[in-house]
Amino acid sequence: MTLLADTLARIAGPDDAAARAARARQDRLTKPPGSLGVLEDLSVRLAALAGACPPPAPAPVAVAVFAADHGVHAQGVTPWPQEVTTQMVANMRAGGAVVNAFARQVGAHVRTVDVGVAGTLAPGDDLTAVKVRPGTADMTAGPAMTRAEAQTAVEAGIRIATGLVADGYRLLVTGDMGIANTTASAALVAVFTGADPAEVTGRGTGIDDATLAHKVDVVRRALARHTPDPADPLGVLSAVGGLEHAALAGYVLGAAAARVPVVLDGVIAGSAALVAAALAPDAVAACVAGHRSAEPGHAAALRALDLRPLIDLDLRLGEGTGALLAVPLVQAAARTLTEVATFDSAAVSERG
Repeated sequence: MTLLADTLARIAGPDDAAARAARARQDRLTKPPGSLGVLEDLSVRLAALAGACPPPAPAPVAVAVFAADHGVHAQGVTPWPQEVTTQMVANMRAGGAVVNAFARQVGAHVRTVDVGVAGTLAPGDDLTAVKVRPGTADMTAGPAMTRAEAQTAVEAGIRIATGLVADGYRLLVTGDMGIANTTASAALVAVFTGADPAEVTGRGTGIDDATLAHKVDVVRRALARHTPDPADPLGVLSAVGGLEHAALAGYVLGAAAARVPVVLDGVIAGSAALVAAALAPDAVAACVAGHRSAEPGHAAALRALDLRPLIDLDLRLGEGTGALLAVPLVQAAARTLTEVATFDSAAVSERG
């Protein structure tokens, strides 16, 4: 049995008994029922995932930043040169990226993962090297990768998640780095949601109107060339996906198999979660939407996944930044079930 097949076999749906117990406990806490809104619903989901009420504390926290390059960059979908991927990975390893600053703020460990960077990265303990290939091929000219490479990248993500859980981390966060990766994300979202490419293709790193129109056309041409079938997630990944998308899908699957929550970042993570959900629908039970990106494809992905974002700040950076900002909210949701007294235990009168 492959690692992917074994992981899929271990993913189960939410525990209904734990969910009922969490909802009942929320209604007995010293506050008006429903007064914590979305946080109450999130606490119930955390309990259902863990199969326990109250759920374990979602800490410590680790963010895995999966980095890769994209052959579709050759189509001029972004003004940024491809070598920025390699340069930004070096910046992250030096602690100078936004993801590093936000991770320090919430006490998260940063794991930088080379799953497909085109450039050469210096080895070191601060880099996990699982390079499947040095960037994808141009998806408008042929498949982005082979089916075997897509599965290898998915399994690399599974191993990262499994390893972090084995190291004691109890809240995983998605991160990504890859110039031109929003183009592959738009293609993935279009396939799995059925949306028109014009509806789910965004400005990425801040392109102008002409480049955006060209980017939409690039996505259309790639989809027309491959006609990917959403019922075949690995086939979709191999046709129009990115190596970091594949690894992120595996990361979500690994977290779900371990019944550990994973906070999704923006459109790259959202498109990868669509892949994970197509492989294992119950994997969505482990997913928390950290934020809603300014990228239109992200909103479409969240609707398809039926996930409500915790924050909405018009972010479109990636790296895991929006997800990290949501970490305190995830932890607060769990704390309500573990630290807030009930009316009975606090001897507080209930409303008449």
